[in-house]
Amino acid sequence: MEAYGPTTGRVETFSYLPPMTPERMRAQITYLLQQGWNPAVEHTEPEKAGSNFWYLWKLPFFGEKSVDRVLSELEACHRANPGHLVRLIAYDNFTQSQGTAFVVYGAR
Repeated sequence: MEAYGPTTGRVETFSYLPPMTPERMRAQITYLLQQGWNPAVEHTEPEKAGSNFWYLWKLPFFGEKSVDRVLSELEACHRANPGHLVRLIAYDNFTQSQGTAFVVYGAR
């Protein structure tokens, strides 16, 4: 049984939970911005979901405070790459690591 990958539809931590509503997505983004983390958007082909390399959509949004701007960039990436998985990651400057990462748009 494959627990991770495009054949199971299970990628990232939140894939095992019910789909996020727009309100929950907004709450997650609000939280990461309140932590001072820097959001970034990445995308990849479904068959490469298990790879360590995802394509970066623009540069990370250093110092971003607007939830709406992050949401609009996620949507823009999804529109430009409709067959790709799109995920949001957030960099924590203090620990110099990712504070969170989750898939926002799955492949159709």
